[in-house]
Amino acid sequence: MASSSAVGKLSREEFRRQKDLDAARKAGTAPAALDEEGKAINPHIPQYISQAPWYLDTGAPSLSHQRRPQDDRSSTKLDTWYDRNVKAGPAATKYRKGACENCGAITHKKQDCLERPRKKGAKYTNRDIAPDEIIQEVAAGYDAKRDRWNGYDPSEHKKIYEEYEAIEAERQRLREEEIDNQTTTDLAAVRRVAKAGKAEGKEGDADFGSSDEEDADEDKYADSADAVGQKMDTKTRITVRNLRIREDTAKYLINLDPSSAYYDPKTRSMRDNPLKNLPPEEAPFAGDNFLRHSGDAPQVQELQLFAWQAAARGNDVHLNANPTQGQLLHKEFKEKKEELKDTSKVSVLAKYGGEEYLQKVPKELLQGQTEEYVEYSRTGQVIHGKERAKARSKYPEDVYVNNHTAVWGSWYDATAGTWGYACCHSSVHLSYCTGEAGKLASQASSAQNLLAASSSRHSPPPEQKSLAEEHNERKDKGKSKASNKKALGEDPELNQDKLAEAMSEERKRKSRTDEGDERFSKKSKGGESDTKKFDVTEEELEAYRRTRSMGEDPMANYVDEDL
Repeated sequence: MASSSAVGKLSREEFRRQKDLDAARKAGTAPAALDEEGKAINPHIPQYISQAPWYLDTGAPSLSHQRRPQDDRSSTKLDTWYDRNVKAGPAATKYRKGACENCGAITHKKQDCLERPRKKGAKYTNRDIAPDEIIQEVAAGYDAKRDRWNGYDPSEHKKIYEEYEAIEAERQRLREEEIDNQTTTDLAAVRRVAKAGKAEGKEGDADFGSSDEEDADEDKYADSADAVGQKMDTKTRITVRNLRIREDTAKYLINLDPSSAYYDPKTRSMRDNPLKNLPPEEAPFAGDNFLRHSGDAPQVQELQLFAWQAAARGNDVHLNANPTQGQLLHKEFKEKKEELKDTSKVSVLAKYGGEEYLQKVPKELLQGQTEEYVEYSRTGQVIHGKERAKARSKYPEDVYVNNHTAVWGSWYDATAGTWGYACCHSSVHLSYCTGEAGKLASQASSAQNLLAASSSRHSPPPEQKSLAEEHNERKDKGKSKASNKKALGEDPELNQDKLAEAMSEERKRKSRTDEGDERFSKKSKGGESDTKKFDVTEEELEAYRRTRSMGEDPMANYVDEDL
């Protein structure tokens, strides 16, 4: 694919032919273009990739400008450097024209000479002419030119160790001489001398104590050096950090969630807590706002606010210009404020009264916290100590009304789904207590409802009707009779002897535990002969009606003892 810059300005016909050639190459009908190495160029490569810039254009189709240049990264090229102190053979014996006027070497001039300037140069003395240097041509690569340790000889570092060992050996010798020359027998003085010697950097002898004792050395190399990340004053021993050390974690690396606390890279601040699930006291970094509201920061903010307000009122108070004056004025302001508050409170109480309402109960009594120890078992029983009294509400409790012995809501009727009194099972609020009779009445009413529901679901055949149904039928037939207006047992048509006998039999039947009448069960099991044999008389029906009315009405025989 030819470059447009190499072709130059194309005519309309040449441009059309070039377009047709490119289309044919993309369709595969024409051979692809070749570069300078004979490799085929893919015709589908875009023009902005295949077209070389003007400073790399070779005038022929090529993709060499897209390939990475081959760099020579061999070890010989990386380690190639100038040889130091290499001289070219023996030195000359006589000064040569054009040589250095100071040392006599012909490889440099006087202004480039590195030797000490002589009082009389080699040009005038012809003595001590320095040998010529070898001019080296080192073709260093990109990495070799930027290698700060290229050409460094590690053996030169041994000189530092040798110097340090010589100094330590001389110190040890002087220390031993001082101890030997000590004429006193005072062991404390000897230990002081040994301690001063041991504090110079190395561990001393075991006879004179441990090397962890106080440091008495005042001649250390590290005192005059500044550590990385801090500025240290050797006189005041104050260290001020000015850089972040590598042990510190950057704020934006604490939580990598994009929806966490916002980090402002311009000011390097993160105001919110990046770890929301941890409390601020336990988090390694709780946000800049937490730091601003902890420690002495709130006090400084109050002092700054006081200075601003005082300056706004015309006072000459400035926190940065005179911090001591501002702090003293703020302290005096707070004291006067408390005194004014107390005096105004006393004056208001003296005028209006009500001091007794300001007296508060101790906080321990309000929260119910005591020092009493109570120990419970697994079942909730008190093992040790005295059980704490239950807190009572401000509303009246255990107040019984209308002769009740239980409060409203102490009983729940599961069949009806209503609340009531536990003493009488009454579900009517503020009703009069009926005691055990009320319980019997509620039981009977519930049993009667169940019996009525069961009878409606399972209705017996017509020949097995109960005595109550027969009585109701006869009662409906004889509504016009005057016997309904008469008292019980006063009907002259009933035989009193048979009525008394039927009453006794009905009581016996009532006392039985099994439901249903014995005669009714026989009648249900037997045939027509049994039905005709056990016909119900008027006396038996009246006895059944009397006993049933007495059992269903719990208030029939109720007598109030309080009246």
